Amino acid sequence: MDGLKGIRDRFLGYTAFDTMSDASACGIRRPTTEGQEKLLEHLAGELEALGLDVYYGEEKVVMGTLKGNAPGVPVAFMAHVDTADDVPGNGVKARVWEDYDGSDIVLDGAVIRRSENPDLARYIGGTIITSDGTTLLGSDDKAGVAIIMEALSYIVSHPDILHGDIEVFFTPDEETGSGMDSFPYDRIRSRICYTVDGGAEGGVETECFNAASAVLTIHGSPTHFGDARGKLRNAVTAASALVSALPGSESPEATDGRYGYYCAESISGTAAEAKVGILIRDFTSEGFEHRIETVKALSHSIGLLYGVRIDSDISVSYRNMAEANKLEPKAMEAVDAAARRLSIDLKKEIIRGGTDGARLAEKGVSCPNLFTGGHNLHSLTEWVAVEAMEHGAELLVAIVGEMAG
Repeated sequence: MDGLKGIRDRFLGYTAFDTMSDASACGIRRPTTEGQEKLLEHLAGELEALGLDVYYGEEKVVMGTLKGNAPGVPVAFMAHVDTADDVPGNGVKARVWEDYDGSDIVLDGAVIRRSENPDLARYIGGTIITSDGTTLLGSDDKAGVAIIMEALSYIVSHPDILHGDIEVFFTPDEETGSGMDSFPYDRIRSRICYTVDGGAEGGVETECFNAASAVLTIHGSPTHFGDARGKLRNAVTAASALVSALPGSESPEATDGRYGYYCAESISGTAAEAKVGILIRDFTSEGFEHRIETVKALSHSIGLLYGVRIDSDISVSYRNMAEANKLEPKAMEAVDAAARRLSIDLKKEIIRGGTDGARLAEKGVSCPNLFTGGHNLHSLTEWVAVEAMEHGAELLVAIVGEMAG
């Protein structure tokens, strides 16, 4: 589709917005950073210019609706505008490597090695985009935003393409886990919503973790350390024991595939009071509930052993979207048919994480996650091929066609 050649410059334009989210501002500011709001306002303007009906309210979610020109199943696409903070995510200076020759890509702060990135071979002679190596690039998920906008632009400029109603959503703060907290659920009409938030070209994901976060507050009994024998109940000591008691074979660094994990992500405090943050992940509902109960039981045992009180605050972040995706088989049928038409080799995968779509799935909306072409996400060696983004946009256009009629 020659009309999709503008995706390169579109993506580069989005990377210029500073949209790194800030988890410490969750519940205080929405979006958590000013740059996200600027990009959301920009996207609302782009959608209006394309002739879509646009809603951008206090939820700080951009929604656009393109009315159908034929009968068909309504379909939605969604991407998030924020970038992660694992490495610096603002001040991105994107670099474009045209006619890529297959060699290592040497950046200012990092090297993208061909030996560690075998997918680079697919794009020899094509165009690769990276940062300068001092920040991430932001293909997660600005590549997804660019793919959706490019596909919409193509559909609008080709009125001969028959389609039902198309809805698009751009959300903030996905990386903080709060992106869907104020989503306008009452406004979505589609029962199928594809998130465009995946990785390598061809990847499609219909299943994700069940996820919870536990904050364990340990209340000790402090006293002067010089006179502590038999009196001191050290909250820091108990916190350390609690973290050490988590099974090392069930940590993120020790598991892959369908194995879940416990992850101690934070520990802080004093002898008087300490806090431990634990992430809980599992693919099955039974395993998920077992892990939650295990954390509660472990907290109780450590409390008794060290003579401290431990309060457990455990909240579910999202659930496996597999069941919702099974309820609407047409969602994946359309992806498969569109990919066959375009000769795109699909790779069905599971997400060892989650997407905003997992929250929609809880409302019964089918939410497969489609590729963006991004690699090495959340790192200084992040890269994306322009051709992969073009193929992603082609896939969305073809899916819309499959839904028509």
